[in-house]
Amino acid sequence: MPIREPECLSVSTSRKTVWTVHAVRASERVTLAARVGEKAATFAQQCGFVARPGQLVLVPGETDTPVALLGIAEKTADGQAVRDPFGFGLLARDLPAGNWVVNAPDDIARDDIILGFCLGAYRYSLKEGASGAEAGKNRPRLVVSRAEREGLAVDMARSIWLARDLINAPANLMGPSELARAARAVLAPLGAQVETIKGAALEKGYPLIAHVGMGSERGPRVVVARWQGSKAGRNAPLLSLVGKGVCFDSGGYDLKPSSAMLRMKKDMGGAASVLALARLVMARDLPIRLEVRLGCVENSVSGRAMRPLDVVTSRAGLTVEIGNTDAEGRLVLCDLLHEAGEASPDLLLDVATLTGAARVALGPDLPALFCNDDATAALFEQAGRQQADPLWRLPLWPGYADWMRSSVADISNVSSRPMAGAITAGLFLERFVKPDQRWVHIDSYAWNDFSRPGRPEGGDSPGIRGFFAAVGAVFGFESSACHASAIKKS
Repeated sequence: MPIREPECLSVSTSRKTVWTVHAVRASERVTLAARVGEKAATFAQQCGFVARPGQLVLVPGETDTPVALLGIAEKTADGQAVRDPFGFGLLARDLPAGNWVVNAPDDIARDDIILGFCLGAYRYSLKEGASGAEAGKNRPRLVVSRAEREGLAVDMARSIWLARDLINAPANLMGPSELARAARAVLAPLGAQVETIKGAALEKGYPLIAHVGMGSERGPRVVVARWQGSKAGRNAPLLSLVGKGVCFDSGGYDLKPSSAMLRMKKDMGGAASVLALARLVMARDLPIRLEVRLGCVENSVSGRAMRPLDVVTSRAGLTVEIGNTDAEGRLVLCDLLHEAGEASPDLLLDVATLTGAARVALGPDLPALFCNDDATAALFEQAGRQQADPLWRLPLWPGYADWMRSSVADISNVSSRPMAGAITAGLFLERFVKPDQRWVHIDSYAWNDFSRPGRPEGGDSPGIRGFFAAVGAVFGFESSACHASAIKKS
């Protein structure tokens, strides 16, 4: 799958006709006439413009060219600007076609404007004529410099667009082999060594992934990729990423109802998010070593499918009883987590659309954060707040570990009690992580149920911006300061 370039951006030249958007706080409306002229300010007032966050109006400028006014949030009580990249996504959706520049207060980060505009411009459609240059001609474009075009905000947008494209792809077009090929197409051009494992080798090395996938005609794949930054030495910190790539989840014999199955093409959202993060790490050439593991599989119903109360010996040697075939995501992850731990990474991070319980607790927008190290968890939470990409920590509460006891195996893949489902899923995974391994587990929804500025309905990868910043914080450098890789972008 090729990386899409944001066609919503236009590199500045002196020959282009450019119109202006003024970002305005309600407390700054008194200066509006000085910024846009008396006529435009009066027109805006007559239109009811009060600079409410997200309010957008078009007014005639002094030369009768259009001028746009966008309301943005007031500063916080301590005088800090409120970060909201998504607010600028409204511009990509609602402005008239043409080239636009944004005139914002000095405390609004330019990268937030660019990223928000790009995220708001995202579209996914398989309709005839819906893609390509022609489709973008009649849409607004944000004017940027050449340096900004190659900056972090645009690289971030490319990566998030990638995750959205992968998640939005219909399951008949994005099965295990297609996801594995997409991973190779993303990672290899940036210098990663990529291996795809299938068949007998997969059955031997990843028995639980093989067991999940044996019910489907489309066999499972495991992708293992390794990369090293151009400034990373042999002893550079090792980041290991693991992603759940269940390309469609019927639930297996514990069949989902149709309403719950409807969105299950998104059950590979963890793998998509990991790919997006890995691509960003490589494109920005972070001074680290990187390993990526994706479990690409389909959970189907057939005469060969796994059955409730099957017992399988995992890669770690622990026997696992299948208490419920619809709790397959943790089975996919545990073999990968165990293998990743063999290299003793400095940080092990997995991302998965794992439990409905996390959504009951936190809703669709807040990925659940689990971590076995308080200092690392604090860095991830802080990075999420700073990037306006929040995470919310839930505990790995050891008192619930016995709920996954099995009478015939070392552990069951489901809890014996109908409570704390996200926590018990995390505790299950923890059994496959070495006690001294610094580990972060993210339980994400990876979907927008309805459209909002910067967040169109469909697949998404919340947390990516926070994860990227957190990696720099954990390893003691500022990831946003790293420059684009010299390797040609995919």
